[in-house]
Amino acid sequence: MARATPSSPPFPTWLPFVPHRREPFPWLKPGIFIGGLAPLAYTLFRVSQGELSANPIAQIENELGLTALLFLVAALACTPARALFHWTWPPRIRRELGLFAFFYASLHFLTYVMLDQFFDWNAIVADVIQRPFITAGFAALVLLVPLAWTSTNGSIRKLGYQRWVRLHQLVYVAGALAALHFIWRVKIDLSQPLVYAAIIGALFAIRLGFWLRRRA
Repeated sequence: MARATPSSPPFPTWLPFVPHRREPFPWLKPGIFIGGLAPLAYTLFRVSQGELSANPIAQIENELGLTALLFLVAALACTPARALFHWTWPPRIRRELGLFAFFYASLHFLTYVMLDQFFDWNAIVADVIQRPFITAGFAALVLLVPLAWTSTNGSIRKLGYQRWVRLHQLVYVAGALAALHFIWRVKIDLSQPLVYAAIIGALFAIRLGFWLRRRA
């Protein structure tokens, strides 16, 4: 076995459980936490001021879902950004971005369950089965659950790094389902959901390209 040298560390330097001598951009994670809560705070402020549209429940659902998709795309962009630009900081904030994606996706679903359907479980189950855009969105949320649950350092040690990586590759499936949910949800102007779908496709293509190059 080759000995580790300063030029070839024994673990990838972006693993969260590997100690670092100095954390670059120490303000980054607190900034993400504050910025991640800003959309929710802004929505609650507008609710308190009565500034929402004539259908406030639908507007809240749509905004929470879009915020979840934004954070999911940002999390997906971390690894390609590291590979393309050799930045070390994006993978270090990937966990926070992914958890915010799950947080807003959960709020999106809870708004649908509590305010839209009033806990009518028969109607909810019928929607999930019969309406494709709800099926896709619910499937994306289900896939995000184990990813959020295993986002801790202890889960990486318990599962083993390779199995943990394979599990978290499901995030691309969740991203594709979320984009499909958005496309099927919009009935008139598809430009915005198609942009998100194209970005997710491009990020997956970049990652696939680097993987094929390593295999070759």
